[in-house]
Amino acid sequence: MDAGSSGDFQHHMTDVGNGVQLHSVIGGSGRPLFLLHGFPQTWQGWRHVMDPLAERFTVIAVDLKGAGQSTKPATGYEKVTMAGELDALRRELGFDTVSVVGHDFGGMVAYAWAASFRESVDRLTVIDVLLPGAREWETALLSRPMWHFSFHQEPDLPELLIAGRETAYVETMIRERMYNQGAMTADDLAMWAAALAQPGATRGTLGWYRALPQDVIDNRRFALDPLRIPVLGVGGDRRWGDRIGAVLSEFAEDVTAHSIRDCGHWVAEERPSELLDVLLPFLEA
Repeated sequence: MDAGSSGDFQHHMTDVGNGVQLHSVIGGSGRPLFLLHGFPQTWQGWRHVMDPLAERFTVIAVDLKGAGQSTKPATGYEKVTMAGELDALRRELGFDTVSVVGHDFGGMVAYAWAASFRESVDRLTVIDVLLPGAREWETALLSRPMWHFSFHQEPDLPELLIAGRETAYVETMIRERMYNQGAMTADDLAMWAAALAQPGATRGTLGWYRALPQDVIDNRRFALDPLRIPVLGVGGDRRWGDRIGAVLSEFAEDVTAHSIRDCGHWVAEERPSELLDVLLPFLEA
């Protein structure tokens, strides 16, 4: 397989209803483990950890709707809607209960999946993201590191300004959130720029941001009935760090949190070994 993984992974396209097809990359054996990426990435954001995980689990790395090779409709990016499509993917692939790991927007979708389909998800990991509707949500949106949240929610303008400038935009977005600057090569950054430049991908992935007001409403409703499954929060110490545990405790009863040293936002790429050291004991417990 490409993108830095040598495992025996296979690519799949699955119809999950309403004209949506989800692309997934599947390999390994054992209990099913879904990996959900964030912005502006694709399934390849997990490329450094997929082989070790596939030694113990059946790994399903998904291109979220709007990104990669998955369908990129104009609407339907509420995280509850995306969770429903992932649960349909679970059924189509023949799995009963699954564990889910999500980074960035993938973490938002992973939480919505666990909260919406409580018989489907048995363990949840959220990596370096603030869940919409958390107590500090509105305050956090005013901070400089989250400047792009408001920009990406503007209608049409971001698409106009980003088009043809994907390389510069993606490199800026990624590097300002990265502590270990050697974690991604020029080829890696070019891969993410090319992913964003695909037809429909900028509009699709910005749809994740434009759905956030509804996600806040949905998550505050879910928080009234906290998750009871084991939940792991992982943050890079130069981004969310230890704070992620407090955030997740607003939405779940059984939360463990870890801060990874000398790490920014891109945990699976900046510190893959350290992430595995935290993730594997949690998933295998």
